[in-house]
Amino acid sequence: MNQNKTGDLIKRFRTERGLTQKQLAARIHVSDKAVSKWETGSGCPDISLLAALADFFDTDMQVLLSGEITQKESEKGNMKKTKFYVCKSCGNIITAASEAAVTCCGTRLSPMEPRRAEADEMLNLEDIGGEWYVSSGHPMTKEHFIAFAAYITDSSVMMFRQYPEWDFHFTMPMYRMGRLVWYCTECGFLYQDIRRR
Repeated sequence: MNQNKTGDLIKRFRTERGLTQKQLAARIHVSDKAVSKWETGSGCPDISLLAALADFFDTDMQVLLSGEITQKESEKGNMKKTKFYVCKSCGNIITAASEAAVTCCGTRLSPMEPRRAEADEMLNLEDIGGEWYVSSGHPMTKEHFIAFAAYITDSSVMMFRQYPEWDFHFTMPMYRMGRLVWYCTECGFLYQDIRRR
């Protein structure tokens, strides 16, 4: 923990909420002198207080420990930067608009990086009167199946959950362009770009 960086971040969070050091101290049950020490870099919060501070400031303990907010300006508001996380233990699917600290079943998850689908891996798209009918002959067994697909545009993400032993197919709106991504339990995370002619 860098005391100066963490102190600066605590001060920033506190002032953004319009609180005095005394008011923050009262909320987390410490003295205002303790808050003053943190903010000047003369001391740092006890590890037992980090969870309470993170909850109060609606942030992550890791952010407080590092003293940095790493969100990139270029990622704000662009749904094409959506990150997908899949828990190998329970199959939970989690999305975030940019990098995030995500845990599930006691494990920290890393965002999946999609790879471009080869020609023989691409999903089939059929125009059915203003909608795309998406299908695939991909295996859908209990051990090897596509768990979900998602269609991503600049302003939206649509997710389609799939289950083993079902035929893989769904319909979705026909936008001018976007990216279709899908996660297979064996093949990994893939994508193909879609442009309507």
